[in-house]
Amino acid sequence: MTNRNRILLTWISFLSYALTGALIIVTGIVMGNIAKYFNVPISSMSNTFTFLNTGILISIFLNVWLMEIVPLKRQLIFGFFLMILAIIGLIFGHNLAIFSACMFVLGVVSGITMSIGTYIITHIYEGKECGSRLLFTDSFFSMAGMVFPIISAAFLAHHLQWYWVYACIGAIYFGIFVLSLIVTFPALEDKKSKVAGEKKEKWGLGVLFLGIAALCYILGQLGFVAWIPEYATKTLGMTISGAGELVSYFWGAYMVGMWIFSVLLKRFDLQRFVMVLSAIATIMMYAFITDKNTSHLIYVISILGFFSSAIYTTLITLGAQQTKEASPKLVNFILLCGTIGTMLTFVVTSPIVKHYGAHAALATANGLYAVVFIMCVLLGFVTKHRINGHSGGH
Repeated sequence: MTNRNRILLTWISFLSYALTGALIIVTGIVMGNIAKYFNVPISSMSNTFTFLNTGILISIFLNVWLMEIVPLKRQLIFGFFLMILAIIGLIFGHNLAIFSACMFVLGVVSGITMSIGTYIITHIYEGKECGSRLLFTDSFFSMAGMVFPIISAAFLAHHLQWYWVYACIGAIYFGIFVLSLIVTFPALEDKKSKVAGEKKEKWGLGVLFLGIAALCYILGQLGFVAWIPEYATKTLGMTISGAGELVSYFWGAYMVGMWIFSVLLKRFDLQRFVMVLSAIATIMMYAFITDKNTSHLIYVISILGFFSSAIYTTLITLGAQQTKEASPKLVNFILLCGTIGTMLTFVVTSPIVKHYGAHAALATANGLYAVVFIMCVLLGFVTKHRINGHSGGH
C-alpha cells in the first residue's frame, strides 16, 4: 500500500467519526426548534431521535457481515446517495413519519461509515500506532462536537430553519464520497485466518466489565450532552447561544484531551489510567450539576471534557488486549456496547426529563459515570492485558 493511499484512507476514517459526531451532538441544540416545527412536546420529540441512534446501532451490527459481501467503496458511494435523499426528505417532508424515516436513514449511513472508518484504522495500522491513531480518529467525533453546536446555534439565532444544519453536515459525507472514489481500499481476506483463530480465544469476565463500562459511558455522556441546552436555558436562564457554547467547550476540551492523551497513553498501565480518568470525570460532572453559577460552568465542563476524552478509546484498546492477539471481533463487541448506549440515550432520558426535568437526566448521567468507575475498579481484578504482555500500552 502506498503512503498516499494510507493517508487518504486515514482521512476517510477521520471524516467518518466527524460525521457521526455531528449527527449525534447537534440533536440537543436543534431539538427544541424541531419540536416547535412539528408542534410536539420536547420529551416526545427526543424519542424520535431514537430512530437515528437505532439506525447507527443496526448498521454497525450488520456491517460486520456486510463488509464481506459488499465492497467498502460501493458502500460509501451508495451511502452518499442515501444521505442526499434523507436530507431532501428533511427539507421537503413536513410530517413526523418522514422525519423519523430520514433520521433512521442518516443513522444507518453514519453507522456503516463509522464501522468502515474503525475497520480501516485497525487494518492499516499495527500495535502502538493503531491505539494512537484510533484515539486521534475519535478526536474528530469531538471536533465535530465542538464546531457544529456553534454552527447550529448561529443558524438558529439567524432564524434559519433547523434542516439546514443537516444539509451542512452532509458536506462531511461529500468529502468521504470524493475520497472513496480515488483510494484503493484494503482487501478483507487478509484477516480471515486471524478471525478464525480468534473464535477459539476465551474473552473472560474483563470483557463483560468493559462492555458494561462502554455502554454506561456513552449513555451517560450523550445523555448529559443532549440535555445541557434544555437545562441551561430553562433552569439556569441562559440563551441558546450560551448553551451551545457550553456544549462546544465540552467537545473542544475533549478534543484537546484526546491529542494529549494519545501521547501519554503509552506511558501508563491502561486499566489504572482509565480508572483515574473515570473517577475525575465523575467528580467533575457532579460539580457541574450542583453548581448554579453559570460563570463557573464553562471551566467545570472543560475539565470534564478533558478528562472524559480518553475513557472510551482506552476501554476499546483494553478490550483488544484481553486476548494475546488484538481481536477485531472483540473491538467490535466493545464498539457495539457503546453504540447500544447511543441508541438508549433518549429511551432512558426522555421519560426522566418528562417526569422530573432535565436536571434529573444530568444526575442520571452522573450515576452512569460512577458505574463506569466501578467497572474499571472491578476490571483491575480480572484483566488479562498484563498477562498478554500489553501493560505498556497498545
